[in-house]
Amino acid sequence: MAVKPGIYAASMSIFNEDLSLNVDFTIGHAERVVKDGCHGVVLLGSTGIAQYISSKEKKKLIDKAGTSKCRDNFIIGTGSNSLLENVDLIKHSLSNGINRFLLMPPAYYSYQDDGVYRYYSNIIEKVPEVSIILYNYLKLCGYKFSVQVIERLVKDFPKQIIGVKDSTYNLFDVLKIPNFLIFPGSERKLLQGLQLGNSGIISAICNVTAQLSRKVYDDFHNKKEQKFNEKLCSIRKVFDNYNLISGLHTFMSVENEKYKRILPPMSLLSNVEQKELMSKLKELEFFPEKNIAA
Repeated sequence: MAVKPGIYAASMSIFNEDLSLNVDFTIGHAERVVKDGCHGVVLLGSTGIAQYISSKEKKKLIDKAGTSKCRDNFIIGTGSNSLLENVDLIKHSLSNGINRFLLMPPAYYSYQDDGVYRYYSNIIEKVPEVSIILYNYLKLCGYKFSVQVIERLVKDFPKQIIGVKDSTYNLFDVLKIPNFLIFPGSERKLLQGLQLGNSGIISAICNVTAQLSRKVYDDFHNKKEQKFNEKLCSIRKVFDNYNLISGLHTFMSVENEKYKRILPPMSLLSNVEQKELMSKLKELEFFPEKNIAA
């Protein structure tokens, strides 16, 4: 199934007491986010702490995702630093009926556009069945996509390079490629992006704002008055004061203690930060029990 415009959550990963990946609960969480209003979710992305999860566990999650009723709503994050490991995970996903991927270029070393082009072209040559959303996030990988390299990739691989998630925000308001999906990485860019012709968003905070984000998206396309965008942006601004992974796990653990388990060196917010976060969100009338599916 092709990736369509819409609201996508960068889904969370949930862990067992021994810090192994809780595959069933992680998939269940993703299914609930879709039920809450998201058009889809990205599994094993940066919000899912994928860089800290073993390939063996990732494959188990992909196996479970392939049997899910929401399989066609799932995109797999394959942001490993290893090109061949990414290829292996992509092939495993394809064998489970999932051909949609959010793929960040490697971190750690410095490189330029030509290297990025070779990286993606090598993956496509090995697994041409892929549909790839490029992941532009300078903060995490140390590289910022240029308009020129994206145009080159789309020109040479129009069937495989289908879109970009722009969390660095140097592309969403200037990139103009016909039939190319553009997803800013924040609710604060959702309405502006839609007005510019963007496709929606892929965002961590959609784990808890699925209903609000979907309402803003639907009201825009139905040409209705925007009554929810201000609140949505205000909620995102609150979360932006903290590490998003820590903030989400802390917020959601109020309803379910399973969310307290997080892989080191990541951690929950401190007690002071948690009180501050919850106080600010309550001022916006945004409570866990009203926004997290049971």
